[in-house]
Amino acid sequence: MAQDLTQQWLEEIQALKRQLAQKQLDLNSAWESAEKWRKLYNTEAEQRRTDAHLFQQTIASLKTEIHKLQGIDTSILADGKATAAIQAEVKQIQAVEELQAKLITVTKERDRLLQAFKTEQENHAQTRKSLTTALGDAIDSLARERAEKSEV
Repeated sequence: MAQDLTQQWLEEIQALKRQLAQKQLDLNSAWESAEKWRKLYNTEAEQRRTDAHLFQQTIASLKTEIHKLQGIDTSILADGKATAAIQAEVKQIQAVEELQAKLITVTKERDRLLQAFKTEQENHAQTRKSLTTALGDAIDSLARERAEKSEV
């Protein structure tokens, strides 16, 4: 009878060892998943920051172009020859319609880029929300596994 009891205990210990090994595998898998999501989130965030920076540069470039079209070239103004430079630019324009057409084109492009930027910001916010939710789920899963492990 003592031998049967010993055999039962040994089988119970082996079962618990298998469960512990499986829980450890599950824990490692969850950590790897969390790390993957963290890396994806950071990559996406970096891409959004890069895109935002490029859009800001494009907007600044367009503002400069508009100023040039309006005859306000800041690089020329800085060297003290503003009046002559403005007069030269005005003389190059053949008609008011040319100036208006160019201004309309630049304004449309600026509006398109602003809309694209706004869309990118919304996409970034959605991605951040999705990745944060996934990361939270992974952390909750890990916490449950740890709680189960500590109960065993």
